[in-house]
Amino acid sequence: MRSSFNAGWAVRPKQNPFSELTGAKSAPEPVTLPHDAMIGTQRDPSASHDIAYFPGGVWEYSRRFEAPAEWRDRRVALQFEGVYRDAMVYVNDDFAASEPNGYAEFIVDLNPFLRYGEENTIKVDCRAGEDSRWYSGAGIYRPVHLWVQNPVHLAIDGVWITTPEIDDQGAVVEVAAEVQNDTAHTMTVRMACEVRDAAGETVARGDIPVTLRPHTTVIARQRLAVSNPARWSTDQPDLYSCTTTLAETDDGSAELDRDVTAFGIRSLQLDPAHGLRINGETVKLRGACVHHDNGPIGAATISRAEERRVELLKAAGFNALRSAHNPMSRAMLDACDRLGVIVMDETWDMWTENKVNHDFALRFEERWRSDVATLVRKDRNHPSVVLYSTGNEIPEVGSPLGAARARDIAEHVRSLDPHRYVTTGVQPMLAIRGLIAKIPEILGFVESPDSTEEVEPSPTEEAESQGVNTQMAMWAMVKDQVMRDPIIAEGIEEVSASLDVVGYNYVSNRYLLDHELYPNRVIVGSETNVTDLGRDWPVICAHPHLIGDFTWTGWDYLGEVGIGRVGYDDEDPVDRGVPGVVAPFPWLVAHTGDIHTTGVRRPASYYREIVFGLRREPFIAVQRPENAHKQVAYSGPWSWSDTVDSWSWDGYEGTTVDVEVYSADDEVELVLNGKSLGRQPTDEFHTKFAVAYEPGELVAIAYSNGEEAARTALRTASGPLHLAVEADRPEITAGDADLAYVSVRLTDADGIMNPVANRPIAVTVEGPGVVQGFASADHQSTEPFGSNICTTYDGQALAVIRPTGPGTINLTFTADGLDPAACRLTVSEG
Repeated sequence: MRSSFNAGWAVRPKQNPFSELTGAKSAPEPVTLPHDAMIGTQRDPSASHDIAYFPGGVWEYSRRFEAPAEWRDRRVALQFEGVYRDAMVYVNDDFAASEPNGYAEFIVDLNPFLRYGEENTIKVDCRAGEDSRWYSGAGIYRPVHLWVQNPVHLAIDGVWITTPEIDDQGAVVEVAAEVQNDTAHTMTVRMACEVRDAAGETVARGDIPVTLRPHTTVIARQRLAVSNPARWSTDQPDLYSCTTTLAETDDGSAELDRDVTAFGIRSLQLDPAHGLRINGETVKLRGACVHHDNGPIGAATISRAEERRVELLKAAGFNALRSAHNPMSRAMLDACDRLGVIVMDETWDMWTENKVNHDFALRFEERWRSDVATLVRKDRNHPSVVLYSTGNEIPEVGSPLGAARARDIAEHVRSLDPHRYVTTGVQPMLAIRGLIAKIPEILGFVESPDSTEEVEPSPTEEAESQGVNTQMAMWAMVKDQVMRDPIIAEGIEEVSASLDVVGYNYVSNRYLLDHELYPNRVIVGSETNVTDLGRDWPVICAHPHLIGDFTWTGWDYLGEVGIGRVGYDDEDPVDRGVPGVVAPFPWLVAHTGDIHTTGVRRPASYYREIVFGLRREPFIAVQRPENAHKQVAYSGPWSWSDTVDSWSWDGYEGTTVDVEVYSADDEVELVLNGKSLGRQPTDEFHTKFAVAYEPGELVAIAYSNGEEAARTALRTASGPLHLAVEADRPEITAGDADLAYVSVRLTDADGIMNPVANRPIAVTVEGPGVVQGFASADHQSTEPFGSNICTTYDGQALAVIRPTGPGTINLTFTADGLDPAACRLTVSEG
């Protein structure tokens, strides 16, 4: 049976034995897993901008536990869902296992090392530094499970459920279970399977005898019939569960093992004439790329944090997520199953060519097959998983041998799971050798490679020597001209042929051209810019060979700092940083997500919702008035306008600001305090007005064919300021998987937020809970996430509370000049 092994750990910076001999030993800090060791460190301007200026390091986790004497005859193992990175596991100071991939699950057999009837110690060393293009975090950041099983048992994650036959009258549910016999004797056991629907009613059952030779593993299969199945879809994500048991007797009284597996009944079809079909219905993927960090709590993969992200992303209009660029956590997969969100689960950001000095490319060749197997074993029962991605922007795929490797990987995936589709995020600028050097010729900067005439400098002259993001920014400048060159089609033809769906990263201008050249190709925009969505989405909807769009990104993330920033002419060029690549310290986030790391929706999110056809009302976004008289010096491919959905700008009366209005209708009229400021047509769901700020009410009215279709308004906050606090749920559960998210807002009596009245907020916690994180949307904050004090940004902040036991948690929020605000949380037994 499986149990949580997340409590009772301690962590400290790792000291080598020679240092400890001289007395250089740090005290361990008690922690509950999942835990990010990096997020609590002091950021350093000399550290890498890729990981948000957090320093790397080496950490040691340890835990003591009893191994009862009866475990001597059991199979005992630990399952780690993720340790970043280069994990080394020791049991009672003896080396037991290692896992170099920070995103791969692994299992450690404890039996050879345990001292039965005594206390045992497990230690896990891990390290991070110069190995990631984004914030990785460090430590045992995903859950750990203890498995104690009888000698005859179900293999860990050994139950695989498929639904090979489905129609309106019924579905066949095939259960394939790996049964292991660790004894020296031939054993015959009964394997029973019981399928229950979402209401807990039994809808199918069966049991069979299974004979196992000594020291063998067999696959035992059952086919069960379910009548009138409820099918899983994004609109109605119905789930079933299958309980699989092993017993020594026919009546099941001597149970040996038990597994409960959630699954969904749904069919998949894919072709260029109909696109992606789920249960026979075409589905367009309204997708978001997401990194693995959880903002204020770092990389810690606490189940509620993952679930909340999926909830908010779906509420914002997304129906699909791409796990960029590593395998998605089990908790997020479970949430996608429950909430009806399609998943593209990704393996790696690199193969054999480094993108960062010490990344996983150093171990790729020896590990890729096992990494694929681990990913598939984790994903294969999840109805949400539709696509496996075998890589992101892999430079090798443009060469013949690189394309051959892509084919090998794709075939390995298919051999393990033939029921889902394989894709790869292809970026021609990185994949096609020599393309950057050829761009000046394509653009006409030179007459030919042999020309001796003096030529105008090319915007890509230095791209070859820059990092990936610099090259991508350069690509954004020239892609429209370069896109139609035959070198693009030729360079990615072979890798595309090995895929079920070809992922196009930032090459949407080839969507229609490549359909003419390759009419059997199915394409997904695997990574796109929101600034292209107004042009691209109508094209995607009109052409079935295009199955969707995945924006970079749906949720903002730590690291790759400032790639989505807007720079102004009053900034020092050094402070402005390198366009598309790096922003200087103290920048913290990429500043490119639809939703900020705290869960706050940015204006781009509402624009997307309108383009998707999911929001009828227009949306108003207002330029920050402190920047109104500045010239934009830099706005890159991942940038959105520097706007806020507020009309509360005390101190800026008379300042002329840009007011953007997003609408799916023909025209928009803007009205300020009852006076019309004019009516303007929309272009790609967008229009803009110049407005002198004055307090009051700003109304946007959308017109279709001359008739009012919808309206929305912003109002100015007035009167005394209040602290408004609200928890996402009033009751949470004790244990290691739950959190409470408490929003803190500065508002007037009517609840209108004031974005310019920012100030430090302090929180005190009474009862069984701790502050797991406290943060605002300030992209340059230097405040530590684990502090009890946070300065609001745009009038708000977010406190993340982790329960430490059952009972009542009383939170009190205070700020200078304001009355305190209280929030009570009930923590029930886990």
